[in-house]
Amino acid sequence: MRTSLMTTRRVILNFLAALILVPALAMPASAITKVEAETLINKLSVEILSIINSGKSEKSMFRDFEKMFGKFADVPTIARSSLGVARRSASASQMRSYQKAFAGYISRKYGKRFREFIGSTITVIKSRKTKRGYLVTSKVRFVGSPPFIVEWQVSDASGKDKMFDLIIEGISMLQLERAEIGQMLDRRGGDVNKLIKHLKKA
Repeated sequence: MRTSLMTTRRVILNFLAALILVPALAMPASAITKVEAETLINKLSVEILSIINSGKSEKSMFRDFEKMFGKFADVPTIARSSLGVARRSASASQMRSYQKAFAGYISRKYGKRFREFIGSTITVIKSRKTKRGYLVTSKVRFVGSPPFIVEWQVSDASGKDKMFDLIIEGISMLQLERAEIGQMLDRRGGDVNKLIKHLKKA
């Protein structure tokens, strides 16, 4: 039972990390306020749980999560980051195709497990100002599992309030999906087109 709960926790953490994966680059000073940062995370939490508890089919849930991905995350930046150094040689057309394929892949990948999270809660408990914006702390509770703390880095450096990192027990989850996409690309000899084709079917 414990193994199952740990697997469930990792799946949701990986999904959340995927939503906010961006490069760890210097960002301009942020004007976002404490209230705005906490409001963003509260809205995201409500939307995640609403989709999970909607009772919709998996296919419908995938569409809803993809819309949410576009709403709360800087998708072009996320796609560039997840592709790593390969983005430097990718054409504009390839990057557009990759961005679309990646967004769909992430939604399907984690959407397949979301029924396990029915009844869960995400509660914002505090936040503090950082050089890049605000670090919002929330408590996540799964049914049948002890609660744990998740911290969200939020900024408006992209022009809108967005998340750009997720920290669990002091460890940044920024690189999880980037590492996995990198492995997929390596297995395809660094061919971005083959990676795009794979992500569309995965």
